[in-house]
Amino acid sequence: MINYSNILLLLGAYLIGSIPTAVWIGRYFYKIDVREYGSGNAGATNTFRVLGKKAGIPVLLIDVLKGFSAVCLASFSPYISGSNQFINLELVLGIASLVGHIFPLFASFRGGKGIATLLGIILAVHPYAAFISIAIFIAVLLISSYVSLSSMVSAVAFPIVVIFIFKTTVPSLIIFSILIAIMVLITHQKNIERLLRREESKAKLIKKKKKKEEIVEVEIETK
Repeated sequence: MINYSNILLLLGAYLIGSIPTAVWIGRYFYKIDVREYGSGNAGATNTFRVLGKKAGIPVLLIDVLKGFSAVCLASFSPYISGSNQFINLELVLGIASLVGHIFPLFASFRGGKGIATLLGIILAVHPYAAFISIAIFIAVLLISSYVSLSSMVSAVAFPIVVIFIFKTTVPSLIIFSILIAIMVLITHQKNIERLLRREESKAKLIKKKKKKEEIVEVEIETK
């Protein structure tokens, strides 16, 4: 499996992951570095927090696409025989893009936590398990309004879904799914501490409208 072709694919996957979407969009369109604000991460969540949905949505979509496209590079390898070897290469390429996102070459090796890129990876590797994890993420987010908690719960649920619901027998995929859960928990240590102290910021899913009385009062004062 180790050959020049796969090494080039591995490098390509890392470079794809290294595209610092949040940093570039923040700098070119808003003249700020999102890593200097909010949580200090160059990821979709912090972009939503700092720059809003107009910047957050494209960052989220591109970061997901980074992980997905990196996994798809496996189809260009001419030296793969058997489904297990193909899955192994997919996972390796996905991990390379994840490393690129967390330690991006094009942004001084200061990236994000990789949740969106990780979502792209699992969508490419095991889409059905990914959709269930997404559903769990949305459910927890609607109940708690905590993006960090939703990410951790859905990440922990992923290996459970892969192993017990879909009964996967591919060893590398099982190990990968478990490592995902562990990695997400490790990268969210500060979030866990803030959650325990009840200091974690909530996502504003629905903007509250001002009461009509307040609007009328403001209009009267400005006249």
